[in-house]
Amino acid sequence: MATVRGSRGLAVGLAACAYAAVFGAFVALERPGLGIGHFFYVPVCLVALATDALAGGAAGLLAGLLYVVAVQAAPHVVSAPLTPATAIRTVTFTAVGVLVGWFAGRNRQLVDRLSVHARTDFVTGVANVRAFDGELNVRCGAGQPFTLVLLDVDGLRRVNEIHGHTAGDGALRRVAAALLAAVEAGDAVARVGGDEFAVLTSLPPERVPGLVAHVNAALAPADLSVTAAATSLPADGEAPAELFRKADDRLFAAKLVRGGRATLAAV
Repeated sequence: MATVRGSRGLAVGLAACAYAAVFGAFVALERPGLGIGHFFYVPVCLVALATDALAGGAAGLLAGLLYVVAVQAAPHVVSAPLTPATAIRTVTFTAVGVLVGWFAGRNRQLVDRLSVHARTDFVTGVANVRAFDGELNVRCGAGQPFTLVLLDVDGLRRVNEIHGHTAGDGALRRVAAALLAAVEAGDAVARVGGDEFAVLTSLPPERVPGLVAHVNAALAPADLSVTAAATSLPADGEAPAELFRKADDRLFAAKLVRGGRATLAAV
């Protein structure tokens, strides 16, 4: 974001320099029929590309005003300051600024939406594995204590087989909603596998069972539940891969234990 703002600021700065350069060149060099004034389109387009339709139109009006002043100041140009030709030139400057600014603004909106979609799981609306990896790297790099929680949706394969993938997607959305409702501000929730979610939280590891119990209580009316395991920085490591691997191993063990209990209960 800072890079984008810096690029826009640079474009506006270049536009200011271009306004001054074209104005100076017009006053010093313009002759009848030479057309240096057409170069005012350059700063107009620079401003419009860096901003939006409104600012682009304002940049066009400024170009028209500078053109009128330059005509008055140029020693080799003999013309009235306000003529139909001047009005037409101002209108074209403004129209180009508005059009370029409008297209630039729409393009930025599209890029922003694509950026969001590229980091969002299309089924649940939470972050996807790409966004999760980035957030995990950032938190590990910061070195502040945090907890990584991996959660597996129990019996999702059975839901898909019996009721279809539409029901399975609905189950995933319920789990995502329950997680978002349970975590604290600043925590991150992501779907990192077919039936697996991850939470990056400031909660200490000893409070994770309470978080999982809260989620399972919210899921109980829909006959859903999750199995979870956690690792924390710095107790379990400081590298993203190490923390995730340990959490995944613990989740696998927890699922085996839970599966064994379910088998014993059925017997």
